[in-house]
Amino acid sequence: MVLEMKVPSPGESITEVEIAQWLVEDGDYVEKDQAIAEVDSDKATLELPAEVSGVITLKAEEGDEVAVGAVVCLIDTSAEAPAGGAKKDAPAEKKEVSAPAAKVEAPAAKTYASGSPSPAAKKILDEKGMDANQVSGSGRDGRITKEDAVKATPSMGTPGPGARGESRTKLSMLRRKVAERLVEAKNTTAMLTTFNEVNMQPIFDLRKEYKEAFKTKHGVSLGFMSFFTLAVVRALEMYPAVNSMIDGKEMLTFDYKDISIAVSGPKGLMVPVIRNAENLSFRGVESEVKRLAIRARDGQITVDEMTGGTFTISNGGVFGSMLSTPIINPPQSGILGMHNIVERPIVKDGEIIIAPIMFVALSYDHRIIDGKESVGFLVAVKEALEDPINILMDGDIKKALEM
Repeated sequence: MVLEMKVPSPGESITEVEIAQWLVEDGDYVEKDQAIAEVDSDKATLELPAEVSGVITLKAEEGDEVAVGAVVCLIDTSAEAPAGGAKKDAPAEKKEVSAPAAKVEAPAAKTYASGSPSPAAKKILDEKGMDANQVSGSGRDGRITKEDAVKATPSMGTPGPGARGESRTKLSMLRRKVAERLVEAKNTTAMLTTFNEVNMQPIFDLRKEYKEAFKTKHGVSLGFMSFFTLAVVRALEMYPAVNSMIDGKEMLTFDYKDISIAVSGPKGLMVPVIRNAENLSFRGVESEVKRLAIRARDGQITVDEMTGGTFTISNGGVFGSMLSTPIINPPQSGILGMHNIVERPIVKDGEIIIAPIMFVALSYDHRIIDGKESVGFLVAVKEALEDPINILMDGDIKKALEM
């Protein structure tokens, strides 16, 4: 019996996936539930397990885009497992036969078609900003074909004395989807960004005193994300418009706070969601951040874990960013950008002191969030971070940290 393995649906809105990598070879014997391939959707990379045991025949190549429900391989269940789990025997080596020398033909004479692009080729060259005389045609009588135009690269100027190699890599489906969403956000939202600075000294002092005890008791570090997440939750309560999104001609406001956290995974940017962050403590936030970050890093994150979210926090500071304008994660209406922490001189109580300062940025959709609300939101975040004991911990550090 031969079983047709079809691409399962990773989620309701996903209609096609890309074969990122086959983990087995054509003709291998596979065991039931063995991972045989990695498939990329526009939201995550998932493993495809074998449904039965048998010898596999691949029906799709790496890099192919296949529709959900399409057959990607066949498994012959009547085949017996080889001793020791060995793969199929390698085919005998074929003797090499020298091919006769190809007849050298004289180059074709130039005609009116030489160097003329086809309509499809001309469209591609126009998009690249290239002239037809920069491309050699491989078509009949030297005509420039669509394939010639696709492979053509714009001139990079007079070559220098050093090596000038280049490589071409196909973007993954996840990366292409991220690119589409970023362009969509820029084109469909009235995005503005407001900035502020935060004195991180109070948080530094708290972490220095309680970090080790917190980790010993709860098994997770007391990081910055819990402070920022809880500060954002408080600010969203104060300014609910920031926790809203546009749905047609209506403004949809949420009474829960699902906080998306942007993390860098092996396949690119991923944005898992901390559900109902308003119900979590410092320990709860840190545990969830750790769990989601590990799953994203290991490529185990699911579509469901990245679906939804009412507000996003992005920490470019881990890469050394001093200041940036984060791009909204549609259909959300706001994103908070964290940056690196640098000791800077500030004025406090009439004196100049050195303090660890972080610049923070709030990008927001001005269609539903006014300047007053956006600035007020960011100030509320700043206030909570600069006075975490009274604002985020209600004056009881040990109770808040569950010590």
